[in-house]
Amino acid sequence: MIFLELFYVFSKIGIFNFGGGYAMLSLIQDEVVNKHGWMTVNEFTDIVAVSQSTPGPIGINCATYTGYTAVIHAGYPTWAAVLGAVLASLSVIWLPFILMISISRYLIKHHDSKTVTSIFGTLRPTIIGLIAAAALMLMSKENFGDPKQESFVFVVSVVLFMFAFVGTRLFKVHPIIMILLCGLAGLVIY
Repeated sequence: MIFLELFYVFSKIGIFNFGGGYAMLSLIQDEVVNKHGWMTVNEFTDIVAVSQSTPGPIGINCATYTGYTAVIHAGYPTWAAVLGAVLASLSVIWLPFILMISISRYLIKHHDSKTVTSIFGTLRPTIIGLIAAAALMLMSKENFGDPKQESFVFVVSVVLFMFAFVGTRLFKVHPIIMILLCGLAGLVIY
C-alpha cells in the first residue's frame, strides 16, 4: 500500500539525513525516482523547483509534493493525495524530532566534549558531500537540456547558470533579484 511505503521511506530519509533539506534531496530522489519509480526525473526536478520557491524548509516541502504526486500516480483520488502529502511531511520529521528532544539535554551539557566535537567534525564533510550530490543531481539533461539534441537550450541553460553563479557569488546580487532576472531572461528567450 502506497501510504505504508511513504511512511517507511520518508521516516528512513528523516532519520538518516544530516545537513538539512538540500542534503535530503539526493536521498529523496534515489527513493522516489530510482527505487520506487513513483515519478520521473523531470517531475522530481519540478518538485525541487517548486519546493525552493515556496516558504518553508525545502526538505519538508519536497516531501509534501512528493507524497502528493506519488499517491496521484498510484491512481488514488485527490483527497487521498492530500493525505499522502501530509503523511510524507510528518514522516520526514517525526523521528528527527524525537531524536533531538532525546539528545538535546546531552548536547547542551557536553557540547565541548571531545566525543561530540569529533562526531560533528566527521559529519561536516558528509553534509558537504550530500549537498554536492544534490547539486550534481540537478545538473542533468532534464534541467540543462541535452547538448546533442537541444544545443540551443543547453547553451542558454549553461549561460544562465554561470550568470546566476557569478552574480550571486562575486557581485553579491541578492538571490531573489537573480531569480527574477533569470526568469525574465527565460521569458524573453523562450
